[in-house]
Amino acid sequence: MHSPSPAGSRSPAGRPTGVVSTGSYLPAEVVGNDEIARRADVTSEWIVRKTGIRERRRAAPHEATSDLAAEAARRALRQAGLDPAALSYVVVATSTPDHPQPATAAIVQDLIGARNAACFDLNAVCSGFVYALAVTERMLRADGGTGYGVVVGADIYSRILDYSDRKTAILFGDGAGAVVLGPVPAGRGVLTTDLRSRGDAHGLISVPAGGSRRPASAATLDDGGHFFQMDGRAVRSFVHENLPAAVGDLLARARVDADRVAHFVPHQANGVMLAEVWPDLGLGSR
Repeated sequence: MHSPSPAGSRSPAGRPTGVVSTGSYLPAEVVGNDEIARRADVTSEWIVRKTGIRERRRAAPHEATSDLAAEAARRALRQAGLDPAALSYVVVATSTPDHPQPATAAIVQDLIGARNAACFDLNAVCSGFVYALAVTERMLRADGGTGYGVVVGADIYSRILDYSDRKTAILFGDGAGAVVLGPVPAGRGVLTTDLRSRGDAHGLISVPAGGSRRPASAATLDDGGHFFQMDGRAVRSFVHENLPAAVGDLLARARVDADRVAHFVPHQANGVMLAEVWPDLGLGSR
């Protein structure tokens, strides 16, 4: 499992790199709890009690991950007032790519007209956007801190869910978010990033089939190997055991006192889990 802590290395002297603009895209179809509950043999009230979730979005049949990602990127570029041709990098964080190859980022590059950008996908699942932001920021800094990149987190989980599995079907939807990274005024920008992984926990979340270990076959289709699978209780324990220390280490690395933190923005589909772990993070009651 990947355990991101938005923390890494300080920028050298010179203009820092930071978030210039943001953009997002949600598919039009809203899927409420009643539909999910019927298929998972639970109630809408049970979903809210366990997760805090009341609705999610579902991509239209003609939409692929690249379509969602490209629209989020366009909106971020418009907000920045930036020509796509000025981009040095297009990085898409996704665990539901359009297909195994080519990279979804290559399709996004074409869709948005970023003809001069290097592009690639990054798969760190839930932590993917943080990983992609950290990698892109470091590449831009290494290039001299004057270029721009667009980082997109996008997924269409509705295509890989077993809707009879209440551990997973209730949690996930479809959407995309993007940022433009580039030069920002002194005193702003990415202060530090910290990336961590726990390879020994790789079995907690998986899509077992469709890769080189279990290639697609009639057998993998029959046994549901292409659906997203998760050990929910173990994931909850992982969060409680690892997130507080990761946040503490990040603050120490950034030399930022916990009482100075005004916003904490986690990626986690389960609001109830966040409420449970919040007291252990030491960030106060803001």
